Amino acid sequence: MNKVAKIFSAATVGLDSYLVEVEVDIGAGLPSFTIVGLPDKAIEESKERVRAAIRNSGVFFPNHRLTINLAPADVKKEGPSFDLPIAVGILLSGEQFDRVKDFETAIFIGELSLDGKLRPVSGVLPIAMYAAERGFEQIFVPVANAEEAALVKGIKVIAVESLMRLIEHLRGEEVIPVYKVRKVHKVESEVESQFDFSYIAGQEQAKRAMEIAAAGHHNIFLSGPPGSGKTLLARSLPTILPEMDEDEMLEVMKIYSVSGLLSGAANLQKIRPFRSPHHTTSSVAIVGGGTWPKPGEISLSHRGVLFLDEFPEFPRSVLEALRQPLEDGIVTVSRATGSLTFPAEFLLVAAQNPCPCGYLSDPEKHCICTPTQVIRYQKKVSGPILDRIDIHIEVPRIKYDKLASEKVAEESAKVKERVESARQKQKERFKGTKIKSNAKMGVKEVKKYCRLDDDAEKLIGAAVDSMKLSARVYHRLLKLARTIADLENSENIKPNHIAEALQYRPKEKVY
Repeated sequence: MNKVAKIFSAATVGLDSYLVEVEVDIGAGLPSFTIVGLPDKAIEESKERVRAAIRNSGVFFPNHRLTINLAPADVKKEGPSFDLPIAVGILLSGEQFDRVKDFETAIFIGELSLDGKLRPVSGVLPIAMYAAERGFEQIFVPVANAEEAALVKGIKVIAVESLMRLIEHLRGEEVIPVYKVRKVHKVESEVESQFDFSYIAGQEQAKRAMEIAAAGHHNIFLSGPPGSGKTLLARSLPTILPEMDEDEMLEVMKIYSVSGLLSGAANLQKIRPFRSPHHTTSSVAIVGGGTWPKPGEISLSHRGVLFLDEFPEFPRSVLEALRQPLEDGIVTVSRATGSLTFPAEFLLVAAQNPCPCGYLSDPEKHCICTPTQVIRYQKKVSGPILDRIDIHIEVPRIKYDKLASEKVAEESAKVKERVESARQKQKERFKGTKIKSNAKMGVKEVKKYCRLDDDAEKLIGAAVDSMKLSARVYHRLLKLARTIADLENSENIKPNHIAEALQYRPKEKVY
């Protein structure tokens, strides 16, 4: 027995997949089991899983010298997803299958348990997309991963429950049917059921600011005393954002698949992501990276909302790392072995108390902080970061009469209609380009689409001179005014649009 078998699998680096050829050689010599091709610890340990799974599936495990090569040999491999192709390769090399043609057009991925059942693995969606692009006809995946793999058109998905069932299928004894995507009825998500603008008492100005932020994808900064509703406002923001289209949904699901956070139909929804990392979260967890680089929180919030509560409490390195993603919509993680780029086009919602005790701006509760403490606290966030946030809004304490009022505030659904109408205008405006919202316009687009009335031009000119605004802030003001004009169905930017945009600039601090 000296036959080399080849099984196709795939691996993911960053968000991109590449083909891995699993070559199995059963040769003469003392019994041994060797895996080469830069495997990690999880792959090294697969030897025991594969051996036990084959024996417990009622087939013969060859008692010979086994050599497994994962090609290309110069690229590091990680994770348990090679268990299944290694097991199938061993059985094929041992001549326990004879239908070789089935293996030339198929991709195999999956983790084996000791009894031969298949466990889910991460990164199935990008692998399925890659396999379809490369012309493979079918992909064998664990049952738990079939839902996401079946989203990819142009490839047959075979949902494998156990190695024993797969052996019967490959021998032609019992055919596993091609997996069909179940029709998933829209279920109200946790965000939609628990958070709605109608639940927020008062705060009309803050809700107006959130509407503008949603309409133009503008970053927003909330400042106010504890308990004023900053977190509730942030968590309600996804309920007024437009639903993701199919391309955006696949982008987001691809990131979640690689991160191992995609499981079952519950995640196949169009509501945008909402991420809220704690202020003790490390820079790598926020931005992405690690020994095997994975997407961070800013990529997990791609096409959605990133909420950073207690903004000044985040480490300075974390806040400064947000600069480039806020501008470019991508984050590049560089390591000695190379660089990986992850998408990071998120809507930032930052929130903070005005001072360490939280009551500097509260007219009814006395602040106990010294001026030095207040200055030190507020200096934790640098000017360049604040410059990249379009909307700065004070969220004051809510009066009792508003809290106790039985009057129901406007529902998120109605606000969402206005937001979607404004977004539709932007979609038509930027048709044929990669720009999706006003906030992402460059200087060229600002000059083309942000046309001002004569009075509006005089107003913004006076504001730039008197407030000593930078070029970046000037362009951000025009983008914000363009969004306000879109919400009012105005073709040109008028003085009232500029005036409202200027209201959202950060106030000068006086101590």
